[in-house]
Amino acid sequence: MAKENAVDVVLVGGGIMCATLAAMVHELDPELTLQVFERLEGVALESAEAMNNAGTGHAAYCELNYTPQKPDGTVEITKALGINSAFEVSMQFWSYLVEKGLLPEPRQFLNPIPHMSFVWGKANADFLRARHAKLSAHPMFEDMTITEDPEAIGEWAPLLMQGRDAGQPLALTRVNRGTDIDFGKLARMLFAELEGRAGYSLHLNHEVRGLDREADGRWRVRVRDLVGGGTREVLAKFVFLGGGGGSLPLLLKSGIEEGKGYGGFPVSGEWLVCHNPEVIEQHQAKVYGKASLGAPPMSVPHLDTRMIDGRKALLFGPYAGFTTKYLKRGSYFDLPGSLRFSNLKPMLAAGLHNLDLTRYLIGQVLQSHEQRVEALREFMPTARPQDWTLDMAGQRVQIIKRDPQLGGKLEFGTEVVASADGSLAALLGASPGASTAVSTMIDMLQRCFKPQAQSEAWQAVFTRMVPSHGKDLTKDHELLRTVRDRNNAVLGLG
Repeated sequence: MAKENAVDVVLVGGGIMCATLAAMVHELDPELTLQVFERLEGVALESAEAMNNAGTGHAAYCELNYTPQKPDGTVEITKALGINSAFEVSMQFWSYLVEKGLLPEPRQFLNPIPHMSFVWGKANADFLRARHAKLSAHPMFEDMTITEDPEAIGEWAPLLMQGRDAGQPLALTRVNRGTDIDFGKLARMLFAELEGRAGYSLHLNHEVRGLDREADGRWRVRVRDLVGGGTREVLAKFVFLGGGGGSLPLLLKSGIEEGKGYGGFPVSGEWLVCHNPEVIEQHQAKVYGKASLGAPPMSVPHLDTRMIDGRKALLFGPYAGFTTKYLKRGSYFDLPGSLRFSNLKPMLAAGLHNLDLTRYLIGQVLQSHEQRVEALREFMPTARPQDWTLDMAGQRVQIIKRDPQLGGKLEFGTEVVASADGSLAALLGASPGASTAVSTMIDMLQRCFKPQAQSEAWQAVFTRMVPSHGKDLTKDHELLRTVRDRNNAVLGLG
C-alpha cells in the first residue's frame, strides 16, 4: 500500500458531525493525517443543510418533548438539563474558534432569537405552568418567563393571536437567549478553514462502499469515485461513520460485534414555507407546541423564524412521512438492504410495538394542502393557503436496538456505537443531533482515543476549546454564568 493511502483518521460524511470532529482533531494533534469522504458534490447537503433540519440551537428552552410529564403530574427535567449543558459546550467551542480566528463573524451562522413554547387548553396550560415552575427554579433556565395573558402573547408573537377565539386557556413561555443556527453554513465554514492544512484532504463525490478489518487492527476502507470512476483503498487507524442515515449500513458492513442488532426506522419530513413578506416580518421567534399522539420527536410542530443564507424565512412543521430511504438523496433499497439476521427480530418487534407511529406517518403522507394549513392555523389562526408552499425537509433514521423485554425498541435520540478497541465509531439517530455535536464528539474521542485523551497535552487542549471540560454545568452554577457571559460576548447573544 502506497504511503498516501495510509492515514490516521477517515471520516465518512460531510455534515456537521464530521466537520466538528475534523476541526477538533486538528486542534488536538495537527500531525494526525485525516481524510474526509462525502458521496455528494458538496458538503452539508443532507441533514446539516438548512432546510433539512430544525435550525434550532436545541437547548430544551422550547422543546416540550424533552420535559415529559409523569403519571403523577410532575415534570421530569433531567433530559432538558443534559441537553442545555451540551448546547453550552457547543457554544464554548464555537466561541473558541471565533476568538482564534478559525471561524468568521458568528452572525454568518448564528443569530439570537427567542425560544417559546405555546399551548392551548386547560390541561396543556397546567402542564406548561408546571414545566416553567420546575425549570425556572434551576439556574440554567432562570431567565425563562411565562404568561397566560393574551395581550402579552400577542406582543411577543403577534401571529399566534391574530384571529384567535377569546376565552380559550393559553400559556406561553419565552427565553430570549435562544438561537437560530445554520448548521450547513457552519459545517462549510469548518471544512473551509481546514483546506490547505498538511495531512488533511476532503474528497467529494466519493462513496465509501466497504470496510474490512486488517490483521494489524487498521481498517481497509473501499471508496468509489462517483465521477471519475474507479475504486481506491485507504488504510486507517480510526474510522468515524458520521454520514447521518448512511452510517447504519456501513456500521453493519463493518461487522463489529457492538453494531449487531441495530436497525433503523426512516422518517422523512416536509415544511410549509411562507412566501408572503408581510407575514414573515410579523414573526420573530421559534414557537414550539406539543406533538400529536404517536408523533416522533422530530415532528414536534413549530412556527419558526429562520435565517437561511442570510435571509429571513418563516417555516411551519415539520410534517412527518415515511420512505425506505435512509438519506434524502438515498436509495429506496436502503431499508431492505439494512436487514440482517442479527437485527431482523429487533426490527420486527419495534414495528409491532409502534403501530401508532406507523398509522400517524401514513396519515401525514395522505394529508392535503388544506389539511396541513389547518394544522398551521392552530398556531396561526389567520394562515392563508396561498401564502404557503410545501418543501422537503430532511431524512432521519431513528435507532432500533435489541430489548430484553420487547425484543426490539425504537429509540428517539442519538447514540455513538464504537468497537471495543476504539478503532471505529458510528453516530446513529436524530434529534438533538447537531446542537450537541461538540459534546458528542468529545465523548467519542475520549472513548476511542483513550491514551491520548487522558494525556496532559490533550486535556489542556480540551479545556482551551471548552473551558467547562470535565465539570458539570448543571451543578456548577458559578461556572455556568462565567461560560454564558463569555459566549454572550463572543457570539453576540446580548
